[in-house]
Amino acid sequence: MKPTSRHFFVPTLLTAVLLCALAGTQAQEPEAAPAGADTEPATPPAGQRRGPRGPTPLGDGPWEFDTEEGRIRVTVVSKDLVRPWGLAFLPEGGMLITERPGRLRVFRDGELDPTPIDGLPEIRAVVIGGLLDIALHPRFEENRLIYFAYSKPDPDEPTLATTAVGRARWDGGSTLADVEDVFVADAWYSSAMSATNNRCCGQGPADGSYGSRIVFDADGFLYVTLGDRNWGEMAQNPESHLGKIVRIHDDGSVPEDNPFVGMDGYHPDLYTLGHRNPLGLAIHPQSGELWSTEFGPRGGDELNLIEAGMNYGWILVTEGEHYNGDPRELGRNSVPGMVDPVLFWSPVINPGNLVFYDGDAFPAWQGDMLMASMSRTLLRASFDAAGNPLGQERMLTELGQRFRDVRQGPDGLVYLLTDEQDGAMLRVEPVP
Repeated sequence: MKPTSRHFFVPTLLTAVLLCALAGTQAQEPEAAPAGADTEPATPPAGQRRGPRGPTPLGDGPWEFDTEEGRIRVTVVSKDLVRPWGLAFLPEGGMLITERPGRLRVFRDGELDPTPIDGLPEIRAVVIGGLLDIALHPRFEENRLIYFAYSKPDPDEPTLATTAVGRARWDGGSTLADVEDVFVADAWYSSAMSATNNRCCGQGPADGSYGSRIVFDADGFLYVTLGDRNWGEMAQNPESHLGKIVRIHDDGSVPEDNPFVGMDGYHPDLYTLGHRNPLGLAIHPQSGELWSTEFGPRGGDELNLIEAGMNYGWILVTEGEHYNGDPRELGRNSVPGMVDPVLFWSPVINPGNLVFYDGDAFPAWQGDMLMASMSRTLLRASFDAAGNPLGQERMLTELGQRFRDVRQGPDGLVYLLTDEQDGAMLRVEPVP
């Protein structure tokens, strides 16, 4: 599904009004973001009221909602989660769930195990850093290997951190074994450094914008998204991992056919560059294409088709507005050598993870993109036969929850993680 145009947005008056009401004008990591929290949209969704610390808490459900393609039911699968970030389905049933404060949980036999799995490395869980995404090795049933992305502190200076991908063997018990890093980004950065590096544009804290989603493709290559840590100038620097997507083997070694292998001044594991904070990553189940969602600054959140060797523009090009009002260095779009997004949202929608639906439970959603949004909505986008975007629908805004992750389960149903202090896993199914 390859689009003929990668720059598409229909800002009708009604859409613009709804976007403003739902999203406000701030992106996820402002300069003054408190530790352990993301920013709140300026206005709570319709039907919700904001308490002193955020939206109305999630109830017990279930709830039913009308959508453009039929009525759906939302059920609470599990609560007792704190800022859940990533989800992986186990072949024997159940799921592994990461919590951003640094815990790995297992859900099986219909229950969330109250005791986290032990054996994780040291994690810097500050602002929006912490334990992030999780993925199973393609041959997990044989080797029991899991992969997890996390914010890695320097052992001698814990405020200095980078993004890493760890690998471990998990036999289903209470502790990980053979824990090691297969990738450590060359992106060590701290708040002290951010105060002296003359960053432009009013960018946010150093412990923001880590990324990091991880996904294996059909050939067993591992892709890792890396945020710019709010040092956007480095997203264009090929000698830094900041603001990049990398492609590695399952052991961390570099594939010989990576686009920048053998080029002077480039990390050989780079796959693409010019990203701000890519917080979603998915393989299209039919085409095998790699897609990513990405935070912009004030506006300009993106959906991108990821292709080897391409430059996606940040910090030189953006559909958003810089926090301090600085002009865009090279403009909004259509800049030679830069790839425009397939979709963008202004005001922001705060995109989380995404999935292209191919299950049987929702036949009308076949081929559609579902995107979790921290602006308290599940977005569905449809495409024509040539891959051009057709329309969008915002669902589940009535729940007033920040959605971080969305996955299609083995049962063809849709599962969501709510990025809340009182977090939850939800299941979406059709109403017969």
